[in-house]
Amino acid sequence: MVRRVPTKQRNASIKRERDQNLVIRLGLLLVCGLTLAVGFVYAAGQHFESLKLGYQTEDLRRVRDRLEAEHRRNILVREEAASPARLERAARQLGMQAMQPAQIDPLKRAAKSFAEKSLPASTQPKKSQPAIEQKQTATDRDRKNRARNKPI
Repeated sequence: MVRRVPTKQRNASIKRERDQNLVIRLGLLLVCGLTLAVGFVYAAGQHFESLKLGYQTEDLRRVRDRLEAEHRRNILVREEAASPARLERAARQLGMQAMQPAQIDPLKRAAKSFAEKSLPASTQPKKSQPAIEQKQTATDRDRKNRARNKPI
């Protein structure tokens, strides 16, 4: 085989042209990569936040169930305290007695309420004034008497 190119000859240096679109493509690739990375970080943050809220919700459900059970117990205690048997027992301890049928007169009670409603206000008996108002009126009377007895 015959060599056509001499072995000691150096090749000429080749100058490459710079690709103007390369910078634009690399910048676009960088922006897309950063956008993707930020999206993954945001999704991870949302995931951990949802886990945290799930645990808090579970804790609140337990508290709600405990409070509902306590509420049911309190209602049961209140109903037990207001039961007729217990009220009767407490009344007897206070010295009260059961009402006798002779003590109940529905006609008398109805007549009394009807008479109070039908009488005009001027004929109805006046209600007594509280002690405080009576003291104030007595004080007013004393002032008037002092004013009358003052020398001119």
